[in-house]
Amino acid sequence: PQADHGGWPHPTILAACSILGVDEVWAVGGGQAVALLAYGDDEKNLEPVDMITGPGNIFVTAAKRLVQGAVGIDSEAGPTEIAILADDSANAVNVAYDLISQAEHDVMAASVLITDSEQLAHDVNREIESRYAITRNSDRVAEALRGKQSGIVLVDNLEIGIAVADQYAAEHLEVHTVNARTVSERIRNAGAIFVGDFSPVPLGDYSAGSNHVLPTSGTARF
Repeated sequence: PQADHGGWPHPTILAACSILGVDEVWAVGGGQAVALLAYGDDEKNLEPVDMITGPGNIFVTAAKRLVQGAVGIDSEAGPTEIAILADDSANAVNVAYDLISQAEHDVMAASVLITDSEQLAHDVNREIESRYAITRNSDRVAEALRGKQSGIVLVDNLEIGIAVADQYAAEHLEVHTVNARTVSERIRNAGAIFVGDFSPVPLGDYSAGSNHVLPTSGTARF
């Protein structure tokens, strides 16, 4: 629901629904929307749905978990995560901006750097501190980046870095290393993998794929 549009979704969303042949739209959001979709509303003559899909914050994800079985769900998708596997060849500014951009989603968003370069770790930390405040939601970014879910993981070598990335099983994984393509092919657990310096997560979210509703909280392992 949009206050600027009389309580309806943005007109572009409604236009997309029309193109897709969607003839029923409920203007409601959040965890309460999941309950409404799952159980319906007799007073408003809203029938329950068969399946609920899409990402959301921790309340949406918790609600989807609760109604699973009464309806189908696609996956538990949210809060959002990014992990960046990087070595000393990585561009600290690029890495910092990608960690910041994911943190802007939610105070519980996870932004994690996995690197075998102590120098890169220091450089990225410095770049984040000097740049995050320019974002529109800088308070949210700061809370997410300083939360226990975010951080920089310093490993002994790239082999261990790959193992850590696989165990973490991030929703979004970026690979900023020498021979990034070869390294990325060794990763088994990730929602989506973004290869090299010029493949930031927003590219996948907005143009490189048909779907960016991806598994979180380690569920990419299965």
